[in-house]
Amino acid sequence: MTPYRPRASEPATALANYAEGAGIGYPDDHPRLPELLELSLAERCDHHDRDEWDDRTWAEQNETWYAVADSRYRAFTTRRTPAAGTPLIRVGVKDTIDVAGLPTSLGLRHYRHHPATSARVLARVEGVESQVVGKVVSTELNIGVGSGCRNPWFPHIDPAGSSTGAGVAVAAGLCDLAIGTDVLGSVRWPAGHCGTVGLRMTHDPGLLPGIFPLSPPMDAVGWVARTAGDLALLWRRLGLSALTGGDELLPVRYRIGVPIEVRDGSCHPEMLETLDLVCAALAEDGHETTDLEVGERLWGHRGDAWQLCARQAWDGYQSWRDWITVPLHESTEQALEVGARVSDDRYAEILAAMSACRQENSDRFGGKAHAWLLPLDPAPPPDLRTCPPVATTIPVPGEAGYDRRIGYTPIASFAGLPAIAVPARLSRVNRAPLGVQFVGPPGSEERLIDLARRVQLRLRLPELHPA
Repeated sequence: MTPYRPRASEPATALANYAEGAGIGYPDDHPRLPELLELSLAERCDHHDRDEWDDRTWAEQNETWYAVADSRYRAFTTRRTPAAGTPLIRVGVKDTIDVAGLPTSLGLRHYRHHPATSARVLARVEGVESQVVGKVVSTELNIGVGSGCRNPWFPHIDPAGSSTGAGVAVAAGLCDLAIGTDVLGSVRWPAGHCGTVGLRMTHDPGLLPGIFPLSPPMDAVGWVARTAGDLALLWRRLGLSALTGGDELLPVRYRIGVPIEVRDGSCHPEMLETLDLVCAALAEDGHETTDLEVGERLWGHRGDAWQLCARQAWDGYQSWRDWITVPLHESTEQALEVGARVSDDRYAEILAAMSACRQENSDRFGGKAHAWLLPLDPAPPPDLRTCPPVATTIPVPGEAGYDRRIGYTPIASFAGLPAIAVPARLSRVNRAPLGVQFVGPPGSEERLIDLARRVQLRLRLPELHPA
């Protein structure tokens, strides 16, 4: 075997290029990644497959980097090195998902359990569990505010979402793939805010055993990778298509629907510019974009999705509270209180609306569109330097800015659909990453990854500059 040694002329990771090309560069105090970690995932796999890889050097450089990055970014709760050494592809698992041999703490300060078996989603993909390098941070019970993580490339932007550690660990180069959960955007937000790619899978109850439930009708498995190209590579290399029933036949030319509702006046101009930028990139790549109306039977239930989540979190808490021995964070308590105020009648009404909505999924796509394209959110991510943290994760009807706070991510959640968040440009105001999301019919995960990959290739993110 000829150990691989990087050449000085080889490019850094896509994330590093993205930041440097966007005018961010490494912050003055940002430690540089070790040489092997600077390689792109494709290069790493290529050298490994050609037997030009030094496992010992790889393990040593991972340890070196972890010693620097763990205290800086605080993405892991528990870490392990598999018996065979540091795996070529490092997988992080959200700390609400069971992994045999690792404690699950659910984002709580003084709680953990030690599962005897791993979550079903890990068992369904052969070999993935052996590549797990640790558990990554979750917010408290999936609904608290704040995680203690630091955004690696955009430290002024809150990583956001309950799967915060997944986005941060991948962005920091601590793992290549992270598995989290996405109820109302909990994977898509951390991915988007950290400049990475986040996929929410189709709602599938069969994948959820061994995962802490928040809102069972909307809970979904999610994945974070540095780029859509990385996620596409890992999808095939790790056999993740086993989770969706097999490889999907990908169209050569896509039809993309753009909901007219995003232009109702509540969407920030920078987000609409980002949407237009991606539409132009799709057109240049030979795809068709067209306006469509999502309709009130789905669009109008975005706020109901939040109410449903809050109520089910409150109901679940009645079972959990006996083993929570310390006070919850104030933001967690406030989120639970929102759920306690959702009446039984209102709860039943929302569930009935969700059932009716999901029966229409087959009619929403079909010959009309392969996927929908929306901004990730109605507004750029909040800047920690100027925006105080919200009191609770759950928007309350009637509060200031309610339409923006309920956002666009619940569209996929309420309908049980897959969605992928992909960064597209940087804000002119504060260089926050601005992203879009593709939403597709059930089982279209591979199609969404392909669309995101095409957009990133067309936009040439490594050379991106803020407008």
